[in-house]
Amino acid sequence: MSNLLSALDASANALSVFQNALSVSSNNIANSSTPGYVDQTAQLDALPFDNATGVGGGVTSGPVQNARDTYAEEAVQSATTNLGTWSQLVSTLQPVQSSFNVNGQSGIPAALSAFYQAASTWSTNTSDGTDRQAVLNAAQTVAQAFQQQSAELSQATSTADTQASDLVSQVNSLAGQIQKDNVQLAQQGGSANSALQANVYNTLQQLSQIVPITSFTQTDGSMTVLLGGQSPLVIGQTQYQISSGLTVPANASNPSGPPTAQVLDSNGDDITSLIGSGELGGLLQARNGTLAQLGGDSSQQGSLNQLAQSFADRVNTLLTSGNVSDANTTTGAAAVPGVALFTYTAGNPATVAQTLAVNPAITASQLAAIDPGPPEVDNGVALSLANLATSTNAADQIGGMNYAAYYGQIAGNLGTAISTGTTNQTTAQSMVTQAESVRQTSSGVDLNQEAVTVMQFQRAYEAAAKMVNILDQLSQDVVNMIPSA
Repeated sequence: MSNLLSALDASANALSVFQNALSVSSNNIANSSTPGYVDQTAQLDALPFDNATGVGGGVTSGPVQNARDTYAEEAVQSATTNLGTWSQLVSTLQPVQSSFNVNGQSGIPAALSAFYQAASTWSTNTSDGTDRQAVLNAAQTVAQAFQQQSAELSQATSTADTQASDLVSQVNSLAGQIQKDNVQLAQQGGSANSALQANVYNTLQQLSQIVPITSFTQTDGSMTVLLGGQSPLVIGQTQYQISSGLTVPANASNPSGPPTAQVLDSNGDDITSLIGSGELGGLLQARNGTLAQLGGDSSQQGSLNQLAQSFADRVNTLLTSGNVSDANTTTGAAAVPGVALFTYTAGNPATVAQTLAVNPAITASQLAAIDPGPPEVDNGVALSLANLATSTNAADQIGGMNYAAYYGQIAGNLGTAISTGTTNQTTAQSMVTQAESVRQTSSGVDLNQEAVTVMQFQRAYEAAAKMVNILDQLSQDVVNMIPSA
């Protein structure tokens, strides 16, 4: 009788075990499309059997195992980080590209062309007051074009600074979520539920899109997350917040120029060098790299400022080396020298384009047309100004190019950076898709396999239920065979 009751107990226990296994498979099916969810497997462990001692054996539920592949997760995170880099770089630079017009119809190229044309017209009749004024007006347009281009770059830099602050806030928010999950993970240890784990890995993937991270699981089940593999964001139940700011490097060659963007750890130490990828890394590359190369910062003048200064200096040199009028031997009056046409803030090389302006003290009558030579040429300066458009004289060029061509090179370099970024973005998106596919294959739920598993456990449950009925009937028969007192 004891063996019969033992078998009945084992069969009843099997019902509970198979019911739990069915619940695991049902949960897999229900969450098959849930981001971050991986396949769970119900483990069945045999109970000891010894008929002589009445140990009836049977089955019991073991720990639920998940199919998460940490290598596949790391591959997805790495691909996501790379995609974030190029996506952010392109989105930061594209608005700037539209302001660099190279078709000659607007902006700096059009203003330079109009200035050369005004100088050419003036050279045909240097005493004409209207033509002189046209040169001043054209110069004013050139200054305004450089100011506008500089303002566009400054706005892009300012926008990038705001975005950097926002991305840093997102990093801190996501790290905070992981810290909260770590509290639960530590409480549950190795038996953390699948929903919680899915949430953690979803958060890690979101975080990896913004900054490069390295993560690993501690013995208590909690997650450690390091930014750039070195600076802690989360360790166990402690979060380490980062911050963004602006700085002028101690060894800056142009300390009065615009500051550089940086990221600081929780101790205030500069960790910008650790953030070479992800959305924040791409933003820093665009902001501290491409935009600074164009508009200048505390470490460099910037190509736009170099162009503005070179053009202004050359025009001023030509005009101040010329004469407005010759010396008068009859009256003894001396020759009247020319006056500089442009001004800018010379003390800050990174603001030349921003501060470029027509000399407020100059009048049309002070424009020097005469090249004193020898030989003297009455319209020599005016012709030299007009010839700046195509001159091959090194003094009339910057970087071996005329001013319009140099501007075209600036715009071309920007376009190349965006084109390269766009190509890399497309490639990175494909890599993310591929990595996610591999992860799904290795860790995701196979609905076909789950259907088979459900059927198997259903049959096992039905068999156990029948065994319970049979044993119950046998027990009842045995009881009925016992004579009543």
